[in-house]
Amino acid sequence: MYIHIGRDKFVKSRDIIGIFDLDNTTVSKITRDALSMSEKKGNVVTIGCELPMSFILCGKNRETGKLYISPVSAATLAKRIGK
Repeated sequence: MYIHIGRDKFVKSRDIIGIFDLDNTTVSKITRDALSMSEKKGNVVTIGCELPMSFILCGKNRETGKLYISPVSAATLAKRIGK
């Protein structure tokens, strides 16, 4: 099943490792460092130009995975998955 994560972007639900709320998770330095490292590696995809509300970690492993920054809230994305 595909999940709509914002604008015209869809990802396979089985590829989703985690869905995270930006406001709650970026308080931690570890999370900020991980986001920064992913951005330096070119693994970050920003969806749309609206205010980002969540990020979705997708992929089989850390090296080949993508991190999508989405304007859709983490709660809404979780409902779309059905969890």
